[in-house]
Amino acid sequence: MPLTRPLRQYGIGMLVGALLVAAIATWGPRQEAAALPSDRESKPAQDVSLAFRQVAAEVMPSIVSITTTTKPREIPGRGRSPFDDEAFPFREFFRDDPRFEEFFRQQQRPRMTPRRMGAGSGFIIDSSGVIMTNNHVVREADEVRVRLYDGREFVATDIKTDPRTDVAIVRIEGAGKLQAVKIGDSRAMEVGDWVLAFGSPFGLDMTVTQGIISGKGRARNLADREDFLQTDAAINPGNSGGPLVNIHGEVIGINTAIASASGGYDGIGFAIPTHIAQWVGEQLTKNGEVKRGYLGTSIASVDAETAKQFGVNVREGVIVKSVLPDSPAEKGGLEPGDVILKLNGKPVADAPTLQGMVEQLGIGKSYPLEVVRDGKNQVLNVTIEAMPANFTMRGEPSRESTPPSFNELGLQLSPLTKDLAKQLDLPEDAAGVVVTGIQDGSLAELAGIESGDVIERVGSTPVKTVEEFTKAVKTLSLKEGIVLHLRNADGKRYVVIKGAPE
Repeated sequence: MPLTRPLRQYGIGMLVGALLVAAIATWGPRQEAAALPSDRESKPAQDVSLAFRQVAAEVMPSIVSITTTTKPREIPGRGRSPFDDEAFPFREFFRDDPRFEEFFRQQQRPRMTPRRMGAGSGFIIDSSGVIMTNNHVVREADEVRVRLYDGREFVATDIKTDPRTDVAIVRIEGAGKLQAVKIGDSRAMEVGDWVLAFGSPFGLDMTVTQGIISGKGRARNLADREDFLQTDAAINPGNSGGPLVNIHGEVIGINTAIASASGGYDGIGFAIPTHIAQWVGEQLTKNGEVKRGYLGTSIASVDAETAKQFGVNVREGVIVKSVLPDSPAEKGGLEPGDVILKLNGKPVADAPTLQGMVEQLGIGKSYPLEVVRDGKNQVLNVTIEAMPANFTMRGEPSRESTPPSFNELGLQLSPLTKDLAKQLDLPEDAAGVVVTGIQDGSLAELAGIESGDVIERVGSTPVKTVEEFTKAVKTLSLKEGIVLHLRNADGKRYVVIKGAPE
């Protein structure tokens, strides 16, 4: 299975071979050589070649090579006695063996990590010596050295990073006025557009490769905020942090990762688009950190199934999967199952688009949010708040469940009383039915329902008793899918139960 990996280089040896091509003479009459293409026929190829040459000449002086050094660090030992009951239950057999005891004493002592060397690339975004690269290129480095196009080397004087997007800003001083790149609009790039990748793969400084945009909006679980451009331009270890450039010589991405079974180029590379990287870089340069807005929702792009369930067009908008308590989304009235069509009057095409729009909005300001709820359009107003540190939408572990007798969905349900609401950390006026048990392997378990969840609605129908729940479910089709709107102490969300019960 292909793996996606950042392109950090830790020292790579190279063996370069030479290929000797010999002409073989043959007996007999010499055949006439095939006619070469005319100037007119070859002109389109010459024009493309000239365009690539001009872009390379324009961009190359703004490219830098980056090398990093990380000093040895002390890490704690394993910290437990070899004769501790839990750590080593067979202690009685070895208690009197001094060699065994000495071995484990060594394991408990602090150890030193080895000295590490790394390499990557970057590009100048300000003539005063401001350089953009990847966070993973400079992360944890004790020294960052920058080598310019003219061969001069400088030690970075300041480094600011944003792990959430894998973007970093590095400053050097004393280099004089440098040539900065031009930043292009990554949103304007389309699949099939020509691009060039610049960097220092395997230590080969100032290397240029060519390809096309192969895809947009890719996510590879490399960072919290992802909206990668995919390219087939050759990218290898050492390319990380270098620019991906369009045919006009404008940077439209930062080369960041590859999908590869071998660890080298397999034709699939990923770049952070400049509509993310430029904004992050400006925040790091100005504030030293990135201040993001947030809604407090878990979202997903609309696919054919969710479009049918919620009465919207396919590939239109973003579905709200869950809402955090006391978040801007909850305060603004957003609910699980809402489909967001527009934010601040601008269409929302997919989940990455909405994320990018929200994080760059003014913190503390209110914006209109157009949604579809129960098949009807309505406009909410949400006030954007600053994203909390270490923000995540991951849920808490499931609550313990009671041994149940189950309905056809695999649920055991009870009415929600005030006392039960209090035990579940819910408001007294919360309404619905409580999930008190889930059958193993049932449709409910497969849908992600947990014990302690409160079912507030079945589709668009509110339910307050088990009888109301049962009646509402019978009016819907498991084959087409049944939407359940849930809440618990962690917030609100929805699930779709689909299939045939066993």
